Amino acid sequence: MSVFSFDSEYLFAPSDKSGAQLLEQYIPVEDEILRKKLADSAPIPGTEREGYSAVYRNAAFPRVLKSGISSDLNTYGKFFNSTVRSKPDNPCFASREYDYVQKKSADHYSTLTYSEVNTRKKNFGAGLLYLLSNSNFLEPAKYNSHQKIVDHVKNYGTYDKNNMSFILTVFAPNRMEWMLTDIMCCDYSITNSSLYDTLGPDVSKYILELTESPAIVLDKHNINTILNLKRQFPKALENLILLISMDPLDLEGKNESISFEDVSNVSAARELGITLIDLDRVEKVGEIFPHKELPSTPESTYTISFTSGTTGSKPKGVVLSHVTAGAGITFLHPTLAPPKNGKAFAFLPLAHIYERQNTAYAISLGSLIGFPQLGGTPLTLIEDLKLFKPNVLTNVPRVYTKFEAAIKSATIEHPTSLFTRSLFDKILNSKKELQSKQDHDPGYHFVYDKIFLSKIRAKFGFDDMVFSVCGSAPISVSTIKFLKAALNIGFSQGYGLTESFAGMSVTISFDSDPGSCGSCGITTEMKLKELPQMGYHANDEGGPRGELLLRGPQIFSHYFKNEEETSKAFDEEGWFHTGDVAKFDSRGRIYIIDRVKNFFKLAQGEYVTPEKVENAYLSANPILTQLYAHGDSLKHFLVGICGVDIPLARKFLKENCQIKIQEGTNEDEIVALINQKENRKLALAYVNEIVSREGKLSGFEKLHNLYFEIEPLRLDRDVITPTTKLKRPIARKFFGEQIDAMYKEGSLIDKNKL
Repeated sequence: MSVFSFDSEYLFAPSDKSGAQLLEQYIPVEDEILRKKLADSAPIPGTEREGYSAVYRNAAFPRVLKSGISSDLNTYGKFFNSTVRSKPDNPCFASREYDYVQKKSADHYSTLTYSEVNTRKKNFGAGLLYLLSNSNFLEPAKYNSHQKIVDHVKNYGTYDKNNMSFILTVFAPNRMEWMLTDIMCCDYSITNSSLYDTLGPDVSKYILELTESPAIVLDKHNINTILNLKRQFPKALENLILLISMDPLDLEGKNESISFEDVSNVSAARELGITLIDLDRVEKVGEIFPHKELPSTPESTYTISFTSGTTGSKPKGVVLSHVTAGAGITFLHPTLAPPKNGKAFAFLPLAHIYERQNTAYAISLGSLIGFPQLGGTPLTLIEDLKLFKPNVLTNVPRVYTKFEAAIKSATIEHPTSLFTRSLFDKILNSKKELQSKQDHDPGYHFVYDKIFLSKIRAKFGFDDMVFSVCGSAPISVSTIKFLKAALNIGFSQGYGLTESFAGMSVTISFDSDPGSCGSCGITTEMKLKELPQMGYHANDEGGPRGELLLRGPQIFSHYFKNEEETSKAFDEEGWFHTGDVAKFDSRGRIYIIDRVKNFFKLAQGEYVTPEKVENAYLSANPILTQLYAHGDSLKHFLVGICGVDIPLARKFLKENCQIKIQEGTNEDEIVALINQKENRKLALAYVNEIVSREGKLSGFEKLHNLYFEIEPLRLDRDVITPTTKLKRPIARKFFGEQIDAMYKEGSLIDKNKL
């Protein structure tokens, strides 16, 4: 009899063992047949309807969607507390201690155990409730959120998606205290939300006003930002009465300059009706006034995650319950094979749900989670990785392509050594061939792995890496194959949205045929809606194509205080319409190929979907790091604003344009060279030739002119969202001069200027 349940909402059948014991004993899945089925989705017979594909579910568990591991593991809080009981001495969080006087991080990582984090969590929760309940600025008769503070202990067991607690806000980059706050909220039934630097004051004000948040946990860097918002918009932030600094506040004069700023901020906050206190003092209050935990129920709201609009509109608050969070964690367990003594690195912003799903999964395994150094950037990532040496890393395509370029320049594209180029060309081709033979095959080669590839791994802090995961944007198949071979790691690609608690599909780590986003997980079902106006049908040759629709325990319930957008997002049967166009292959694996709303008509009457064009070029051409494809109904061709990979551009100019690049030529000079008309013509021909080989685009979907920058699509220009989605109307306005110039210049692939 199987330990797994095929007919209930839980992964495991009823047992006298705890969920943690079952996970420890039976995950990763050893059964060969079940493991193969987990990698596929299957259509449910009899679910076809006109205009839609069949409903697909994970092939291993087609009868009932799962919502949790077991009845005792169906919320994030239960996962954490289960790990505390079973692995109290396991290291939980690792960070580089920061010297606030010298303004530098330690050269090593220090850790807290699960037991220590649990103690801090309890003290934090108790201190927070005491300070809010006894605040001199609390006005329950005037503000609903303040009344919720008063009633919290009495009402916490009744919370659901429509009746939630007061909302605590987190405003800081990734750090240990961010996750401590998140876990504390779970065990004291407090719904949280988050802000981040790139939102700007208007959107931050909008979120704080909408959520009526009475408390913010933030880093010291953001204290003045919030105080200024309160001064500027006192009515919008009238509910706010407590700021908790993750960084220590020097109120005793230990360091004159630091103390002066901190004392001034405490005084300024008080004048604005806000108590400013640091986390250390909050925990001390909790020690003095302990409070029992108030555990969240599956129905209560875990978090409200705000998604940035791509048209410049206000963000939508995605309401995610604890059962949704539990399902998001459950989805990953049978899908990914976790390494023993797991060490995950939390690099992507915790303000977005993608990294919170990853870290929650790590918590459920009893893994150690490492954080970037305070003030860290993508440029300091390698330094942190070398010190921490994770065995699991989740990141985005742009970072992985940087790794790819750096490795290539030291191996198969070595600038001076023919021997090095030849040697690594042989090694990497051999590894790729070994890894493509069958699923789950790491392509082990004793000599290559131990002698050569281990040195590459060490340069990037990948010494202990088992697998990496990529999401949020398309990544080239060639990049996946190269990194798997060169770094000797598993590499998974997934798909998800904020509305699905991040990933709801992911490939196996050693996929012999990479390129898809994997099968749907055990917590979600999916189908496709035909889009005949875009040429996508359920009976298309090669597999059904259409808009991807999702349903199940892992899908959000509604947008916060936004019935209009909620009603647009769901149909009458409860299917969430993602807006993404997908294809299912013969194994039920997902390929994202387009977007529903983003299409326009060219002058000759042809319809173009720019995301399809952008994905095709980016996945086929590593020299392009970013692309904004633009079309005009008065023009007959497309133009592109491109981000260019500098090392590959340098190589292209040398080999294809016969330009001698001097040793000291900087990045701006490289961009200036490739933007010269004759070089742009050659670059355009180069990328068009490569994308033509893929056969994914029609002639009218090809680019006819290009403009290059190092990184044109940046947050500070407001042309992309924090999750890197393109804001097309804003991008059109921002790059108007360049777009108009390209159209004036005409097509670079036509013989005559049109």
